[in-house]
Amino acid sequence: NIFTQQPSYYSDLDETLHTVLQVFNDILTKCGLQCEGASAEPQRLEERANVTPENMPCQELKDIVLFLCDTSTTLWAFLDVFPLASQTFKKHEFCYRLASFYELAIPELESAIKKRHYEDNSVYADLWRRISHSRKKMIEIFHILINQVCLQPILE
Repeated sequence: NIFTQQPSYYSDLDETLHTVLQVFNDILTKCGLQCEGASAEPQRLEERANVTPENMPCQELKDIVLFLCDTSTTLWAFLDVFPLASQTFKKHEFCYRLASFYELAIPELESAIKKRHYEDNSVYADLWRRISHSRKKMIEIFHILINQVCLQPILE
């Protein structure tokens, strides 16, 4: 494993997690949602638009769902092959922040996908498949983290 050969990669991972958490914050911002566990920067009043997943342009909704799917799949794949990184995720309160993001964003995105009228039904099917995949991967990420951080120490 590369982390064994190069322990300084742990500090790189530590720095990268700030960016990963910012990805979730950016998605919430684009959806007009706010995460309680995140450090949100102040916004100017004129920057606050009433954008929600339901009223945003279809392409923007697609981009958000694709971005979320890519991010959650990549995080899951990383933790699946290297679960020891869970301790670094713990330092950043990742479980709490992931759960907050999930609770705020997933129901809104699912609702927007269901309610929207599509010219091509394959777009709906693709978005639904991807949001479902994202939801599944976020739950699997949470399971890996809980298993590594909470359950494994008890079993050892």
